Amino acid sequence: MNDQQIKQLAEKQRACFLTGATLKLEHRIQALYKLKSCILEHEKEIHEALLKDLGKSSFESYMCETGLVLSEITYMLRHIRRFAKEQTVPTPLAQFCSRSFKKPSPYGVVLIMSPWNYPFLLTIDPLVDAIAAGNTVILKPSAYSPNTSQVIRSMLGKCFDERFVAVVTGGRAENTALLSQHFDYIFFTGSQAVGKEVMKQASAHLTPVTLELGGKSPCIVDRTANLKLAARRIVFGKFLNCGQTCVAPDYIYCDKAIKDRLIKEIKGQIARQLGRHPLSNKNYGKIINEKHFSRLTALIDEDKIVAGGGRDPKTLRIEPTVMDFVTFSDPVMQEEIFGPILPVLTYETLDEAIHKINSQPHPLALYIFTENKSIARKVMARCGFGGGCINDTIIHLATSQMGFGGFGESGMGSYHGKEGFDTFSHKKSIVDKKTWLDLPMRYQPYRWIYDKLIHLFLK
Repeated sequence: MNDQQIKQLAEKQRACFLTGATLKLEHRIQALYKLKSCILEHEKEIHEALLKDLGKSSFESYMCETGLVLSEITYMLRHIRRFAKEQTVPTPLAQFCSRSFKKPSPYGVVLIMSPWNYPFLLTIDPLVDAIAAGNTVILKPSAYSPNTSQVIRSMLGKCFDERFVAVVTGGRAENTALLSQHFDYIFFTGSQAVGKEVMKQASAHLTPVTLELGGKSPCIVDRTANLKLAARRIVFGKFLNCGQTCVAPDYIYCDKAIKDRLIKEIKGQIARQLGRHPLSNKNYGKIINEKHFSRLTALIDEDKIVAGGGRDPKTLRIEPTVMDFVTFSDPVMQEEIFGPILPVLTYETLDEAIHKINSQPHPLALYIFTENKSIARKVMARCGFGGGCINDTIIHLATSQMGFGGFGESGMGSYHGKEGFDTFSHKKSIVDKKTWLDLPMRYQPYRWIYDKLIHLFLK
């Protein structure tokens, strides 16, 4: 699409929203049912596209993409009537004979910009929340996952009128054209660098934004941890989707006393879960493109590899790689890794670890493995992060019962379930004042109130 076509599309959606069609709760419910049916009908095509873009198996595609979206739709359909209800609140005595309430209302025309690492989930999940809240939506999936983007465009084109839900594919030119339009809300998932640009462009129209970014999510392993179980769950979370997960454990920060045992367990778990030759494992994904493959390769320090390190430029695959004797000044610790490289760092005391983590930009996630409940509470309370787990990794994002999002450098705002509905809704504060009583004391002239009080006291 060129600039003019994108402008016309945004205008069509605004005209559609202003008709009030999307305000009707039944319209939203029917749209969600329609979307669910469409996903089920095209599930095979979606999984094939994910295999081409990221090397994902059908099982992983369902577990991490289509299955989570279907779960979000089911949850929203179950609760949408309650979410959309007006909420009555207490009225001050000064506003006697009134009803005060908060009314959830859609923003209007919403732009959702999604990334390439979970291209179906992170496009359609926020779409579910935006539809439930009553908005019209323009989706902009990533150009780096072209097969999935094309399936989304084709699928939604059959499912919805573009005045209600539309998909714009392309690269930077289309992104620029979209961000120059006046939207009522922008929802962006991606890198911090692009997030800053989105926020800058949104400020021209004072458009509110949700930014789902990333960061270097630490995984603390305390000396009391169950190391075998910790290794198993860390390997799962880190190397899922070939490490290209925004909430993957970016690095291990463990007690110095248990480092060697932990590394041994991790090496064993890599072999058990991904095989002794992961590059030959058809269920092990690939790096999205050559650019990111080269970036990741440059982060690997050959002298510090204790597991993995192999790579295949033809298939864009990198073995699960563990690096020891890493410091915070190493190149691999200067940026979010977003790939199958796991640095291991150590601390002397937990307070030292907490201080170091808090001196870094706020991560999107944080994980702590420990058998000591007081240590878990201390870390959860004192460290700043978006969300996380105690004795597990990444699973906190797989529920519609809790919001998902970061803060500071890892983003702003959240979604999933009610948090998602609220993200795409503005709550109007309304007072319904009755007409059968009108107290005169608030009106001018105020002198008569003073005279009445003087008369009362003198009497």
